[in-house]
Amino acid sequence: MATTRLNSSCHFPSSTRLYSESYLGLRATTRISYTRTLTAPRGYLAVKANGGQASVVIAAAITEKQQKKYPGESKGFVEEMRFVAMRLHTKDQAREGEKQSKSPEEGPVAKWEPTVEGYLQFLVDSKLVYDTLEGIIDESNFPTYAGFKNTGLERAESLRKDLEWFKEQGYEIPEPMAPGKTYSEYLKDLAENDPQAFICHFYNIYFAHSAGGQMIGTKASEKILDDKELEFYKWDGQLSQLLQNVRQKLNKVAECWTREEKNHCLEETEKSFKFSGEILRLILS
Repeated sequence: MATTRLNSSCHFPSSTRLYSESYLGLRATTRISYTRTLTAPRGYLAVKANGGQASVVIAAAITEKQQKKYPGESKGFVEEMRFVAMRLHTKDQAREGEKQSKSPEEGPVAKWEPTVEGYLQFLVDSKLVYDTLEGIIDESNFPTYAGFKNTGLERAESLRKDLEWFKEQGYEIPEPMAPGKTYSEYLKDLAENDPQAFICHFYNIYFAHSAGGQMIGTKASEKILDDKELEFYKWDGQLSQLLQNVRQKLNKVAECWTREEKNHCLEETEKSFKFSGEILRLILS
């Protein structure tokens, strides 16, 4: 009897349910029984096969998948996510970018003309997203999410301080608009039902802010804030080390995923860019 067991170091959300089915294998005399998780990890199988022929087919399929290499795979899954994300940038945004600029926010940050009102709305909607993301992490009992508590990359509290500063300067703080509200609800749904996709957004939100986000903050500071540096762009400790710590944790989490799950995570990158881009667009409104 050949058995493939679930990795004991992998954790699933509390909503995960298991069920068993039986299928006839390649011959009527060969029966394969398996259990599949319905939520996380996506498509994970525990297989018990009676009959050598079925075992050979399963082993061959696994070997074939293992032979295919994905860009960045040798350096860890975070490098795979970075590779996909960079391709979704425009040439104006990154050397590795492949997209054509179709709107002002996709062009060079140096040419942006932000407004105080637009930038303030961007900060408000961003705070809602970070509040949601960090609330999910803080309140979750799912070990994969809980492992990302207190990484040092959190931004919600910094944004709260910045909005308080704007209020002290006499600005009225607006309510979140559709871009922030929509993204917030989407993250809540993913956290409950699709952890691989949720981790994709977690990575892109924090790592994008640590890179391109700082360029945007510098531009806004020069143009409309008299060189005021907001808390949103400050971190306690060395940012490079904070990022490296999170990279290691993300890579560790992905070790529990099948190739299918990893690909599913990577495929979510485009949606992450779409939601973030809609919030970013507020700066120029």
